[in-house]
Amino acid sequence: MGQMKTPGVYIVEKNAFPNSVVEVATAVPAFIGYTQIADNQGKSLRDKPWRISSLAEFHLYFGVGPTPSFEIKPQASPVTEPTSFKLGAQEYLLSQPTGKDGGRFLLYYGMRQFFQNGGGPCYVVSVGDFEADAIDPTRLQEGIKMLIKEQEPTMLVIPDCMLLKQPDCISVQQAALAHCGTMKSRVAVLDIWEGYKPPIESVAAFRNDLGINYLDYAAAYYPWVNTTVVQDNELSYRNIRNRDKLQEILRTELDLPDTLPADATPKLAAQAKAVDDVMKDEAAWIAADTKSAEKDKPQNARMEMALLNKSLAALSPTFNTMMGELKNKLNLLPPSPAMAGIYTMVDNSRGVWKAPANVSLNGVVSPAVNLSAEDQEDLNVTTQGKSVNAIRSFIGEGVLVWGARTLDGNSLDWRYISVRRTMIMLEESCRLAAKAMVFEPNVANTWVTIKSMIQNFLTGIWKRGGLAGAVPDDAFSVHVGLGETMTSEDVLEGILRVTVLVAISRPAEFIEITFQQQMQKS
Repeated sequence: MGQMKTPGVYIVEKNAFPNSVVEVATAVPAFIGYTQIADNQGKSLRDKPWRISSLAEFHLYFGVGPTPSFEIKPQASPVTEPTSFKLGAQEYLLSQPTGKDGGRFLLYYGMRQFFQNGGGPCYVVSVGDFEADAIDPTRLQEGIKMLIKEQEPTMLVIPDCMLLKQPDCISVQQAALAHCGTMKSRVAVLDIWEGYKPPIESVAAFRNDLGINYLDYAAAYYPWVNTTVVQDNELSYRNIRNRDKLQEILRTELDLPDTLPADATPKLAAQAKAVDDVMKDEAAWIAADTKSAEKDKPQNARMEMALLNKSLAALSPTFNTMMGELKNKLNLLPPSPAMAGIYTMVDNSRGVWKAPANVSLNGVVSPAVNLSAEDQEDLNVTTQGKSVNAIRSFIGEGVLVWGARTLDGNSLDWRYISVRRTMIMLEESCRLAAKAMVFEPNVANTWVTIKSMIQNFLTGIWKRGGLAGAVPDDAFSVHVGLGETMTSEDVLEGILRVTVLVAISRPAEFIEITFQQQMQKS
């Protein structure tokens, strides 16, 4: 208080309690990829991290999903990929080009996976319009750089990089690792390129090409998963690019003549009309509608196309097989967005120190590759240390996450993803709280304030199970002071050093129960 010069009574208030440390958010992923739009009331959101908290907000700012476009092709010889469907002796493939040519993008489906598995607030960085832009590794890497100034994200997820060529995909993943290792406040959740193939092919290439930098800031998951994100009512004959080929196949299956005879039965005429209408687009349907008002024509056209799709499904088993194959192809997705949702759900229910494993995946039918315990041995423990977490199916339990390691699997410090994420939470929480002490006098009062502040925070974490120890002294210790953590020169240079030791709880990854026979006692 100021100097007292006037006689009277002066009130002096002193703080009785130290500042508290507020636990930072631990599950705020940042998704980078391509969207339909990127607009906030006329202002572009392209290359701008934007916070949302629901799928409805994603639709508001970034639009809906892409329109997938498949092409019917005769099966090649020799066979290089599984046949999609068969008509007579002829086998066919349904192929979808990557990018704008075929509507093959993964971010939108990943967002649906994320919220389906317990996701909450997140950031989206739209790096392009999937109706006009092709997937570009440079654009994805630029999207990563946009997150440097954002402090809240704690995870990095880039599902669209799975659609790049393998070297480009690895370069994007390496950029994600470098970003997380530099920021030290987030981890990357990675997928395996072509993770629907056996691990000896896909995982080996991933480990060989990824490098060894910043491995403790990432976790990888294998295999891809068959999901229920895309439903039957989202697909129709309009998702077939070469509809002339579709028309030819339908004519062959229904045995329709090229020219309808004058005495054709009503059934044959209806079949021929349905097959011919396959070639009409929305503009043709609107032009053909002469009875409705102008404003009703688009809606009527969509209804007519929906009825045609139902008619084709009723007429042709081959058409139903094709639509089922389209759905299966679109529902084969990388698991990283779903894992981001699992991280969020586990953090909210148990805490960041609980390993995000032995948890079932919602909206997942099966893993793309069915792994056994022997198959997982090399994934989990390898001489190179690049552990890959398995997603496995168990009888009576469904599809479970069956791994909790970082890519730095040989490190006793950072082997487990829960340990890395807990440490990030502790570091960021204490760092932000200590900012209040910047430029305070570097004296004992300040040291005691900081020490008590961090001790109170860590005591709360210990009580919730985040730190290991029977008593707080076994779980953590905080050291600060002249002669303890600082020298006289440090004080003169304005440096205040605090050392915090913590015993973070680790998951029980291997449980051994020993049985031994004993002598009969009665």
